[in-house]
Amino acid sequence: MLKTKDILDEKDKRLRLISKEVEFPLTKKDKDLINKMLEYLQNSQIEELAEKYNLRPGMGMSAIQLGVNKRYFVVVNEYDEGKFEKYILINPKIISNSLEQIYVEAGEGCLSVNREVEGIVPRYARVTVEAYDMDGRKINVRAREELAICFQHEIDHLNGILFTDKIDKKNPYKGKDQMRAI
Repeated sequence: MLKTKDILDEKDKRLRLISKEVEFPLTKKDKDLINKMLEYLQNSQIEELAEKYNLRPGMGMSAIQLGVNKRYFVVVNEYDEGKFEKYILINPKIISNSLEQIYVEAGEGCLSVNREVEGIVPRYARVTVEAYDMDGRKINVRAREELAICFQHEIDHLNGILFTDKIDKKNPYKGKDQMRAI
């Protein structure tokens, strides 16, 4: 089982790498890692398990956050108490997005950033992502609001970008009036 200590910290230079495209079929090692990532995220959102295993709560995780330089990420979205949707996106690309921009009012977070960060991160309210599933089948996933933010955050990881890079250093709340808070 993955632990919080297995996740790279923002100071680790590997987080700045641009992840490499994945070839199919997936290796057993990649499949196992994807399942461990899903398990971590689900357990981290269940309070008793998060406490028991000392897991930082998270919704998404990219392979690069575990030091694996490959273009895939997983998202576990709790849509109802104890009910989870799981997404596995391999070689993802945003193929369309809304004009409307949103931001997380409480501030965006990241399993690799172990500190409070002031400011807003502009994100599209809706995105469609083209990717591949674990069997190499092309899929399109439409996401809105919190899920759209998570997908954009994880795709940024695959491109060596942290959410902190997107906050204006001189004016952390710049553009707030032109976006909707969620």
